[in-house]
Amino acid sequence: MDFIFMLTRDDRTVTDCLEVLDTVEDLGITHIGFKDIGVDRDTLVRLHDALRSRGATTCLEVVSTGREQALASVRTAVELGVDWLMGGTWTEETLGLLHGTSIGYLPFAGRPLGHPTRLAGGPGRIADDCRRAEAAGCAGVDLLAYRAIDADPLDLVRAARAATSGRLVVAGSIIGTDQVRDLASAGADAFTIGSAAFDGSLRPDAGTLASQLAPVLDAVGALSTCR
Repeated sequence: MDFIFMLTRDDRTVTDCLEVLDTVEDLGITHIGFKDIGVDRDTLVRLHDALRSRGATTCLEVVSTGREQALASVRTAVELGVDWLMGGTWTEETLGLLHGTSIGYLPFAGRPLGHPTRLAGGPGRIADDCRRAEAAGCAGVDLLAYRAIDADPLDLVRAARAATSGRLVVAGSIIGTDQVRDLASAGADAFTIGSAAFDGSLRPDAGTLASQLAPVLDAVGALSTCR
């Protein structure tokens, strides 16, 4: 299972994202993501260039719940040339904007609400959205399982896994390694962590970002060894 480290806090890219990137360079994190909210366009360009120079797989996650803002995020993803675009619900229009690029698209399954985003929809809705996304030609889905307001998070993950053969990324509010192991068992291909690392939730007894991320990286390594 892949770990996507998000350079974000409260669904916004942290303003010192470039400095943070330097502090985690030696941790071996291969998938790194960000939002197009929180920093200006020049910073996003510099950040993506820095990620590319380090050989990272790059992910931009759409958090806007309004159509025009969400599609503007898609255009930003195209301009930057990210590897993966996550989030958003305007699937057909997004795929149209991505046509001719190599960007894999993972729309939200369920109904995202507000900012920071919560997720409405039970297992049936999630499964239906996954099937629609796959039929439309999406590479998978982005599931805000631990922000669910209508169902148990793992029930949603299992429903999504049963409904799609595409990439299943679980994003948002993951704060511990038990959740990581549960997600692996439920069939997730990848997960994101951002805020929990920056606010110290992963290891309340530790102070550095590297110390916060260490147990997550250890858990992912152990899961890979067990395969």
